[in-house]
Amino acid sequence: MTVIAARIYRDGRLLSNVDLATVSLNLEKKEDFVWIGLHEPDDATLAMVQKQFGLHELAVEDALDARHLPKMENYGDHLFVVARTLHLEGEDNEARIGYGNSAIFVGRQFIITVRHGSIRGHAPVRKQLEVTPWLLKHGPDYILHAILDYIVDGYFDVIDVVEEQVLAMEDHALESFLGRAETARLFTLRRDLFRLRRILGPMEDLANRFVHIGLPQIDDNIAPYFRDLTDHVRRVNHRVEGLRDTLTSVIETSGLLEQQRQGVITRQLAAWAAILAVPTAIAGVYGMNFKFMPEIDWKYGYFVVVGAMMTICTGLYIKFKRAGWL
Repeated sequence: MTVIAARIYRDGRLLSNVDLATVSLNLEKKEDFVWIGLHEPDDATLAMVQKQFGLHELAVEDALDARHLPKMENYGDHLFVVARTLHLEGEDNEARIGYGNSAIFVGRQFIITVRHGSIRGHAPVRKQLEVTPWLLKHGPDYILHAILDYIVDGYFDVIDVVEEQVLAMEDHALESFLGRAETARLFTLRRDLFRLRRILGPMEDLANRFVHIGLPQIDDNIAPYFRDLTDHVRRVNHRVEGLRDTLTSVIETSGLLEQQRQGVITRQLAAWAAILAVPTAIAGVYGMNFKFMPEIDWKYGYFVVVGAMMTICTGLYIKFKRAGWL
């Protein structure tokens, strides 16, 4: 469904649902405003909304494109805001970070949201605000904050799952050596976090602009809410940085453990090679078939040579064992 909701509010209370084609005609009083929610609309639907509220054509073009990074643009009588949403794709142990896009138009008497690819709709925000009219009466700028805050709160849910995966990978790397599948998963997680970092940077800049730049569409009494939003984005950013550092340390630790394992194997092979070299050398001498060999006609020669082999090999084994090579 393209149109999720189109509703008129007055003094923080719902007046009625309205037809998208005539929604602007229902704004009878100055304090009235409309909240329109669209999900992956076609060009015709967005053109209808553009005509109703005089939206800038460049902003409408960007709203139809789900690939934009977070940004905010001021078009005079209205703002255009783009935020990226996060969700998980796949099973918990193999879940990947998926991305959606929410474009938001904000004016004095309207707020219009256009969602692409996001599985988290704004219905919970709408429901919460409709039962708290003393908050909803602040108008579209407060709704903008509520939507952005809802999007950023969704980041924490995703980061919590990714954090569990990273910690599990760290424990596994310390307990046993990573196989090919675990190593591939490790680098996949690291790549996902790098990609997420590229989104969180612009998202933090977006939140900071609401705090430090005066905008005619945003009342001064809403500024504290946007400072709180900035703090939330910054916290997510710090957690992602920490997870990236953890994954880097896991990779380094795994490499060091693998080198240590190879060093242990190399020492063990060298020790056994040295032990086996003794009987090999002695047996090689007596296998040369020379006519005159030391003690070759001696009755106890065989037992003496074998005993010498065993004595030397046992001595080498004890020496290597004490040195920690075996």
